[in-house]
Amino acid sequence: MTQTTIARYQDTLYHDLATPEEILAIRREVRRFADEHVAPAAYAIGHTEESVGAFPRELFAKMAQAGLFAIPFAAEVGGRGLQYPCTATAVMIEELAYHSNSVAAIVDVHCILAGNALKHGSDSIRERYLTPLLKGEKIGSFATTEPDASTDLSVNAMSTHARRTETGYVINGRKRFISNAPVADFVVVLCVDAGRMTELVVELDWPGVRVGEPDKKMGNHGQLTADIYFDNVEVPLENVVAEPGQGLKIALQTLTYGRVGIAASGTGMAQALFDLSVERLKSRRAFGKVIAQFQHWQFKIAERATEIENARNLYLKAALRMDEGHAFADPEAAMAKWYGTNLAGEFARDAVQIFGGYGFMRELAADGSHYRVEEIYRDCKIAEIYEGTNEIQKLVIARGIFGKDITG
Repeated sequence: MTQTTIARYQDTLYHDLATPEEILAIRREVRRFADEHVAPAAYAIGHTEESVGAFPRELFAKMAQAGLFAIPFAAEVGGRGLQYPCTATAVMIEELAYHSNSVAAIVDVHCILAGNALKHGSDSIRERYLTPLLKGEKIGSFATTEPDASTDLSVNAMSTHARRTETGYVINGRKRFISNAPVADFVVVLCVDAGRMTELVVELDWPGVRVGEPDKKMGNHGQLTADIYFDNVEVPLENVVAEPGQGLKIALQTLTYGRVGIAASGTGMAQALFDLSVERLKSRRAFGKVIAQFQHWQFKIAERATEIENARNLYLKAALRMDEGHAFADPEAAMAKWYGTNLAGEFARDAVQIFGGYGFMRELAADGSHYRVEEIYRDCKIAEIYEGTNEIQKLVIARGIFGKDITG
């Protein structure tokens, strides 16, 4: 059973009445690409243990050649110059995640995190890093998390420091769980700089930089993560993103954008689970009738259809607000991230149950068949954690209701 053989219920259940035509065209374009190129590679990407050799370079190159990496960016740096770039990017992530959340995560980090951070940089930074990034000539990564600092990105919590010198900075420290790091050409790294935060672009082949081996994860096997070590790494002043001291602001804005992307990936996984589950319920028989005839599953799928509608509307609204200039797009961005990823997690559990023993199999030895629900079950959990845990998203929403004086 493969995803290319099942119906897309989104096309009949979801009536996109408010999204600009530009975005609908991007959805159609990316869906055609994903059906043709991502779907055939998705099983191998999702089931091959993490290694540098397993990174889907051929698919990455195809995405670059198709112009997918140009979708988020302005024309002056070689991008599409779309009117609604954030919304178009989120829709791209949903369509990629429908077939592979690993691929969606690679693009999210490459474009939304690294690429968006670089937009704040000088003309020199954009020319040296952003332009080749969107052409696929360089792979980007973005580093905030450390072994003892992730949700808390305060000066006191972080231990990666950048010391100012006459010609630039010297970095010492360590970052953890850095996506794309094992294959990336550079990293945009958040550092403590004399009691404030500064973003610096560091090339990963510079002296003093060491990237660890890829982590072995429960899911998202195609999204490689690793530690990055900095030992007296000299960084020229021209590699400061924006101005010294603006790092935390840039990082938080970038992560907000990323949360919209993760909300879209959760929606894409939920839609894939829906389509797979409906086909299974219509074809699998028990006690003399198809499982879809049992009212329990009829009601459950009706609930999930409604929730997917809500998840998609939430992330589209958050993205459109960002395109209007609302950098943090609260509360919609927080709502979208929590709701979409929580839905994917809850639905993945249902989907494995719908498929029964087959849903628990990575591959059935008797005939080599496989069912993607187990892969999504593994992949979706990280979406509730990275780029701001779902608990933090609820805190952001609560602050908008009660105020920071009460919530802290």
